[in-house]
Amino acid sequence: MNLQPRVRVAVIGAGAWAATNHIPILAARDDVELVVACRPGMRELQKLQDRFGFAHLTENYAEALSYGVDAVVVASPPADHFEHVAASLNAGAHVLCEKPFTVEPAEAWQLADLADSLSRHLVIAYGWNWIPAVQRAKGLLADVPIGAIRHVFVHMASDVWQLLHGTGTYQEADPDFPPDLATWSDPRRSGGGYAPGQLSHGLALLLWLSGLEPDAVMAAMDPATGVDIFDALVLKFKGGAVGVASGASTTTGGAPREQIEVRMFGDDGHIVLDLEREQLEAYTPDRGTVTISLAPGDGLYECSGPPNALIDLALGRSMENRSPARLGAAVVEVVRAATASSQELQYVRCGDGTSRRV
Repeated sequence: MNLQPRVRVAVIGAGAWAATNHIPILAARDDVELVVACRPGMRELQKLQDRFGFAHLTENYAEALSYGVDAVVVASPPADHFEHVAASLNAGAHVLCEKPFTVEPAEAWQLADLADSLSRHLVIAYGWNWIPAVQRAKGLLADVPIGAIRHVFVHMASDVWQLLHGTGTYQEADPDFPPDLATWSDPRRSGGGYAPGQLSHGLALLLWLSGLEPDAVMAAMDPATGVDIFDALVLKFKGGAVGVASGASTTTGGAPREQIEVRMFGDDGHIVLDLEREQLEAYTPDRGTVTISLAPGDGLYECSGPPNALIDLALGRSMENRSPARLGAAVVEVVRAATASSQELQYVRCGDGTSRRV
């Protein structure tokens, strides 16, 4: 007789990424019961039931929550996250929410406060924060302190060109559950383009590793309105540090793996984490260069950490939430401020000797 407790799970927005990543990971656990899948389209819902064994199917999220679940995966379009996460928390569930957390910053902070007030765990699906290479970077920062951080840099590039243009899918997508292209290419549903959809990963990684709190943003985005494809952000942080964040959607097939790189410079040294090249090292004058060996594949993206954390936290296991709601809210603040800045930015001409505004 199996007396192991099982976490009863609902998936709201059981679309492409949920079917490719979150649901298979949860289905493989003996301590999870897949209670209900919720998404538009009964044909797709039936496929999910046939493959993963959901007990119930519905196109109505309120009905999904009526089954008395312990945990909810919210992977609906970003514009729906606030409504779905709030309802899930109020129903008593712990929640994993896909990124971007919300479209509006005020909604993100409201959800973080709600989770705290209800003593519910709220995990944001920033998979990079959970991979072993990043955990080793966190450990290196503790072992080789670089002092007060003065400057930071994060760069990310990934192959989502087709998605952002509404013309195609991504490499990992399950052919039985293709992504709804409007989730990426319609800013009313996505909140923008590359910045909320991808660079949010890099920002979450940077903020989590550094512990810095954003204070102000200036940005240029191409295009400046609608769905951004390329992003260049200048960041100011509380305490005086400054930084740079850049993002680029590569053309189809141009990125066999994601590029993501973080550099941090402090009063006493600096650290480099390059997940594409699988490089991790720190430098201080007294220690010299300290290199941590990463094995081939250690820098590849995978997103098992957040869904597994949802279940472990729901079971009351003691562990750190490496992508908490307040981190997600801070990232939404940066992305929203960057979008506003890009629409108002004044450039100063250089190269013709005039230094005049254009």
